[in-house]
Amino acid sequence: MKRRTLQIGSELEKAINDVLARGLADPRAKGLITVTGVEVVEDLSAARVMVSIHPEEHEKLTMHALASASGYLRREVMKRVHLRLMPVLIFKLDTGLKNQAKVFELLGKIAEERAALEEKGPATEQSEDQSGESGAGT
Repeated sequence: MKRRTLQIGSELEKAINDVLARGLADPRAKGLITVTGVEVVEDLSAARVMVSIHPEEHEKLTMHALASASGYLRREVMKRVHLRLMPVLIFKLDTGLKNQAKVFELLGKIAEERAALEEKGPATEQSEDQSGESGAGT
């Protein structure tokens, strides 16, 4: 990406966050909507808006609400970001944060299991050594 498209993407991200912070009138838009990134096409005809929605059960309806409100959001963003050609906003669900949280959760479980095995490990080795020594002496 060129520097210009990155700058425009950053400005669009700030403006969309501002508009979404005020809320949407659509009752389907529930939960916490966070814009995680904006990727602008080189010719500025479209912008892919990556959003994260919490809690998960509201994702599907909220994505429908965002798709329906894309024209309204585009007009509101046009008031904040002055471009000759305002890109069409295409909303996509960003699952990267959820995947990252799952990885951290799994790493935490592995660390707990490893710590539990290390605690049990020396105790079982000592008991095996003691039973092995008594068996060797007979």
